[in-house]
Amino acid sequence: MVQTGKASAKRSKPSYFMAILGVSIVLFFVGIFGWMLLNATHYMNYLKEGVQVHVYLQKDVAQADVDSLKNYLSVQPFTKSVEYVDKETAKKRWLEDEADFSELIDENPLPASIDFYARSAYVHKDSLTNIKNDLLRRSNIIESVKYPATLVARMAPIMRWMLLGLSAMAVIFAILSIVLIDNTIRLAMYSNRFLIKTMQMVGATRGFISKPMNMRAIINGAIAAIISIILIFVIMLVFEYFVTDLKTLRDNNNLVLMFLILFLLGIGISLISTHRSVVKYLKMSLDDLY
Repeated sequence: MVQTGKASAKRSKPSYFMAILGVSIVLFFVGIFGWMLLNATHYMNYLKEGVQVHVYLQKDVAQADVDSLKNYLSVQPFTKSVEYVDKETAKKRWLEDEADFSELIDENPLPASIDFYARSAYVHKDSLTNIKNDLLRRSNIIESVKYPATLVARMAPIMRWMLLGLSAMAVIFAILSIVLIDNTIRLAMYSNRFLIKTMQMVGATRGFISKPMNMRAIINGAIAAIISIILIFVIMLVFEYFVTDLKTLRDNNNLVLMFLILFLLGIGISLISTHRSVVKYLKMSLDDLY
């Protein structure tokens, strides 16, 4: 009888290993998808900020006017970086990719320019058109403003749809993950339904029954989240080791935020699912538990 009682008590103890493992796996895949989404978003911004705007200057412009225009561009919110390119520098860069024109003409036909890279938020058709018109209206030393307008026009809608698609997939994946974690916790609590009911029948209050299980749920959720975060970070380092360009795409602030969300998600869903299961079994009759 003593052995039977011990075996029964042992079977009634909650089994947390599978719950932690299940939540860890789900959080791991959520984090991997989040990491991919962050990299994709950062890569889109990287491509946008690779668009260069050339502000070509008229001939024989005073250096003071050039410096004034350069300083104006450097403090604008749409400017990421700005550079003054004189005629000789423009010629050297031309000769790197094109044929030498010195044999045909004596004078250097390439104009001096102030080149700048625009921030990603401003790299779309309307914004760059407004910037161009504003510069032409503001300064009389500008001959023309050039940028790859066709590329920008095609880039914006493609990236917009890609970002919307990824965001929609992220929302769907997050909902499915919450459902999977909830079902995993509820399945783990199913084996404890008789223990919960027995405690209620001997006079334990709802708070007395649920408190230790809720605390255990918080600990389990934290452990599962930490395991998934460590695995994600290791996978991330491995990929960055073999694909070095991924290091440039890493945004540490967003990465920390994603890990924090995973941590809170693991704790929050584990706690809510556990508490719901406890309340559910407390409300059920003993016959319904079978």
